[in-house]
Order: sequence, then structure tokens, then C-alpha cells
Amino acid sequence: MSLSIPAGEVRFFCGSSNRPLAEKITAQLGVPLEDTHISRFSNDNLYIQLGASVRYRRVYIVQSLSQPVNDYLMELLMMLDIARSAAASEVHAIIPYYSFGRSDKKDAPRISITARLVADLLKTAGATHVMSIMFHSPQVHGFFGIPTDPMSSRAVFKEYLASCNLEGAIIVSPDMGQAKSAARFAKTLNLPVAAGNKERVSDNKVVIRGLVGSQVRGHKRAVIYDDEIATGGSIMELSRVLIDEGVEEILVMCTHGVFTQGAVARLAAVPQISQIITTDTVYIPPEMEHPKLKVLSVAGVFAEAIRHNANRESLSDLFVYGE
Repeated sequence: MSLSIPAGEVRFFCGSSNRPLAEKITAQLGVPLEDTHISRFSNDNLYIQLGASVRYRRVYIVQSLSQPVNDYLMELLMMLDIARSAAASEVHAIIPYYSFGRSDKKDAPRISITARLVADLLKTAGATHVMSIMFHSPQVHGFFGIPTDPMSSRAVFKEYLASCNLEGAIIVSPDMGQAKSAARFAKTLNLPVAAGNKERVSDNKVVIRGLVGSQVRGHKRAVIYDDEIATGGSIMELSRVLIDEGVEEILVMCTHGVFTQGAVARLAAVPQISQIITTDTVYIPPEMEHPKLKVLSVAGVFAEAIRHNANRESLSDLFVYGE
């Protein structure tokens, strides 16, 4: 059991992106979430002031890089710079959703590997440590020039699925890129696994040309396991393939529920999709709530990791290597 966090030595702040998650994390740690004053000048420039002294303290700043991504990134960079300039002893960037992780390779001429660029910006701004959950791909971890802890949401999902009927179920990844992660998750549940042979046509259009791995036909239930859902195009296409294979019930599960362009409503309209399960790494506004949508909290994952970090304890038992 970890010791309690040394409350007098730390300061917790958050940006505008996900205050509810920051409040849950600090509540579990038993420390206050300090005020952050954010406004704009008449020329649209951001003005930010941290509402408590950070001098010689360990500072934790919680900010998801969700929409509007560029505004929230700028908020985070400014808050990191403020903490460093105000003589914080450590500056920890707690980034539940690192959206730039999708830009992790040079797959076209004259483009930026933005995941690496943003990692460099965080270090330059003053971060001494980064903590996130479920990077899009393992190589993103290597882009950071400062200590970085990529946590896993797998335990949260496994706990929830313990209350679900998984008889005759199969875990399915939308593409080969997430197949290893899906296979590890399936192993913990003692279920077979398959993956879609996906071809991306555009940002919101994909084609899945068959399935690889265990035979899907004969399974009445499928759990689609992915790291992120934005437009839902991949999930819609995969659901079509699974239904053609005779699957009667589909549970859709992702760590980062970005849900753009009415994705929740479109997925929920598929009769065979019984649940859409995500976490609170991305704030889900009330107008996006739906009876089929279940949001699990990862506050406990971050709170325990932060408690270990603050007490100078190892985090290795909290990792799921190779996610």
C-alpha cells in the first residue's frame, strides 16, 4: 500500500479541457485542485495565472489534448512555463489523452511527425515528467526526451466486463496496428481474438477487407477493442463485417472517446451494438450522453500512479508493457 501523498509539497492545477477528471484525481489523492485563471486579451491571446504558489513544490498539471486541440495545447504549454518560471521543483504534465499520438510516422512527403514535435515542445516549456494513458502506438513513448509513463486502461475495462455476459464472445481489433494490444487483452479474459484487415481511404472512410485471426463465425458476441474512436468510421465498417459473420451482439470499447461528427448517435443506431464503453480521458458533455454510452473513470489509474511518483516508488507494477 502506498503512503499518502505529501499534500504540502504538491500543487495540482488543470486547464480547460477536462476539469471533472482532474477533480476526481485530486479527490482520490485527498489534495485540493487549485484555481487556474484563464482569459483572453482583445487580440485573442491567452492570459493564464496559476492561483497558488508553486515555489519549490512538485506541480501536477492535468490537461487532455482534446478539441479544440490547439487551444488546449497552448494552455498546457503556458501552464508548464509558468510553473517552471515560478521555481517549481518538478513540473508533471498529466495528459490523459495525447491526441497528437496519431501522427507517429512519416507516411507522406513533406509532413510533420507531430507526436515528436509536441513531445519536444512539452520539454521546452518546462515539463520534467509526462504521464498519459494508451498512446496510439508504442513508438510514441520514444519521442519524449524526459521521463514518460504511459499507463494502461485495461484494468478498468476488465473490471467492468466482469459484470457483462461474455459467453461465446470474441475480442476484435479494427486493424492490425492494435492487434497485439487486443490479443493481450483477450488473453486476460481467456477469449479468442481477431483483427480487421483495414485500409484507410480518408480521415473518415475505411474499408475492411476480411478478418485475420480466430474464426468469427460461430460467435454470437463480439467486443470491439480500440484505443480511440473519432468519427466511428472504422467501427461502423467493422460492425458490418461482424454482422455479416453472424454476430448478434457487439460491445464497442475504446479508451479515448473523441466522438466527432455525431459518432455516438450513428454507432448507437446499429441495433446489434448494445453498449459503447469508453473512459473519461476525453470530457463527454451532457448533450453527448446516450443510454448505450457508458463512461468509466481512469481517475484511479492516475491517482495511484501519481501517489507512487510523489512517494518516489516504482511504477513498474502499474504499467502494462506493450499496451
